[in-house]
Amino acid sequence: MAEHIFELNASWPGGRNSKGYIEAGNLQTEISIPKGMDGPGVGTNPDEMLLGAAATCYLITLAAMIERAELPLDHMSLVSEGIVDVTNGVFTYKKIIHKPFVSLKKDATKEDYSKLEKLVSKAEKSCMISRAIQGNVALELEPTIK
Repeated sequence: MAEHIFELNASWPGGRNSKGYIEAGNLQTEISIPKGMDGPGVGTNPDEMLLGAAATCYLITLAAMIERAELPLDHMSLVSEGIVDVTNGVFTYKKIIHKPFVSLKKDATKEDYSKLEKLVSKAEKSCMISRAIQGNVALELEPTIK
């Protein structure tokens, strides 16, 4: 069994409306509560980082699956939305919606498109971050395939 260990160092100087700093490998940024949640809105925040982790994990997983299937990829991009519910002052990360756009090259066959449709869905179930948040945050896909 192989294990990969990721380490993050964080500093936070004080109260709720302070700004802190995190560093984890190539990730180095200021952090604070977003303006939309009555914070200073400096740098990034946990909500964006969870969305970023889920989105990039999905995108990289899908890219690897497309490569392994030897599909003639032309272009791939992704827009993801994170929805946070606030009820009675309690913040709950409710849902993440991935909206991948994938196009294949002109010489792609009907079989290629059929495989691609399956992989778009399978990638969400195979992504490590999706599996980590499963049962706590709803995950939805709204793909566009060309």
